[in-house]
Amino acid sequence: MSAVIGQKAPNFGVSEWVQGAPTNFDQEKDHIVLVEVFQVNCPGCFMHALPEAIEIYNKYKDEGVRVIGIATAFEDFDKNTLDNLKMLAETGEIIGETRSAFQMSGQLQEGNKLPYKIPFPLAMDNLVKTTGEISQEKIMQFIYPQIPEFDSQPEEYKNQIIQRVKDYMKSKEYSAETFEKFALQGTPSTILVDRKGILRDVSFGQVGQTESMIQKLLRED
Repeated sequence: MSAVIGQKAPNFGVSEWVQGAPTNFDQEKDHIVLVEVFQVNCPGCFMHALPEAIEIYNKYKDEGVRVIGIATAFEDFDKNTLDNLKMLAETGEIIGETRSAFQMSGQLQEGNKLPYKIPFPLAMDNLVKTTGEISQEKIMQFIYPQIPEFDSQPEEYKNQIIQRVKDYMKSKEYSAETFEKFALQGTPSTILVDRKGILRDVSFGQVGQTESMIQKLLRED
């Protein structure tokens, strides 16, 4: 089941919880839920998106707002792993490009550690090894959410995009359940669900707008 804004949010996929109590959208009745989707090897996630999510958590946790972090993988499958997420949760140690970015900005702590702690529950997206043929239907399901006017494009352009998506799908070792179910375009991404369990927003790479959306949802009955 794919997620549709304005409809009941399907549960996100989880292979394992590494921090905090297991939960999901259907268990968070009467709460506003913000899911921050990130990759362990994603500097922007750790420099901007996660600090914003922590700020929202600290500010609104007593007002019925839940914040959950889900680590996913759509690239760098050797780095964006459950083991590296566990290491992050247990020791604060960061890896790869994330570590390089903090080192360059002078914020890396001793032992390759993050300069802050993530206080909310953390889970790993459900990764499934990709097998089988890449059907035309699968390709189109990937294209339409990102290029809604795809059918009206020139034939040459359409063929290029189809080939590009096909190559991308071939190179993908795993399919990530949450990432695909919510048609995410990359990381960091946020998924926002209101008190009634309705999906209200899915955003990619936008920092600074989440809080105002949450304030708006808090004002709703």
